[in-house]
Amino acid sequence: MDNIINIGIPSKGRLRKDVLKIFKKKRLSLISERGERDLIGSIKNKKNIKILYLHAREIIERLGDNSLDIGFSGFDLYKESEINNQKKINVVKKYNFGKANLVIAIPDPWIDVQTIADLEEIAFEFRDKKRKRLRVATKYPNLTREFLFSKGVTQFRLVDSLGATEAYPFTGSAELISDISSTGETLKANNLRVLKDGKILKSQACILTSKKNSKKKGFKKLIHLLSK
Repeated sequence: MDNIINIGIPSKGRLRKDVLKIFKKKRLSLISERGERDLIGSIKNKKNIKILYLHAREIIERLGDNSLDIGFSGFDLYKESEINNQKKINVVKKYNFGKANLVIAIPDPWIDVQTIADLEEIAFEFRDKKRKRLRVATKYPNLTREFLFSKGVTQFRLVDSLGATEAYPFTGSAELISDISSTGETLKANNLRVLKDGKILKSQACILTSKKNSKKKGFKKLIHLLSK
């Protein structure tokens, strides 16, 4: 049915909890037949709304291909997605939760490296002496590449992080990382520190919409309710 409004909610983690609080606050009662593990839900007394519990990254992709109308996700994931995807999405509001920074972090023992300029020097040294490129482990290749290039660092290679990114420098899989960090505690615990000018992006939770699908019946009213 064309008039069903599909809403994507993160399927796990802190983001999910905080987004569910918004619905509770607005007295929108979410129903899942199988409880918390259900991937599909609805809202009590709202026949035209379908809830889909998805990975936060997938929510961005599906807003871009218009299979979701409204979604909750992180600003970092929106900015990491392809430019063509971003063009199809509206960021309606940034919330006061899910705050974190995407940062470049290096192992503590690298005492001589404090800034991006120092990193550039090391990168050339690596290339000339070790005949290899500095490896940066990340789940944010687009933002990381763009940031490093903009700062004049070109001699590096990105490594796709598939798990705990902060472990990569200590398993010999990468020299440094770019990762999302809210308090910096995880980085500290893993003997990593953020470069002084190593902040790539400030992120927080957002409500986003598919530009194409905003004409649906009841859409504007719902967005107004969820975002005010």
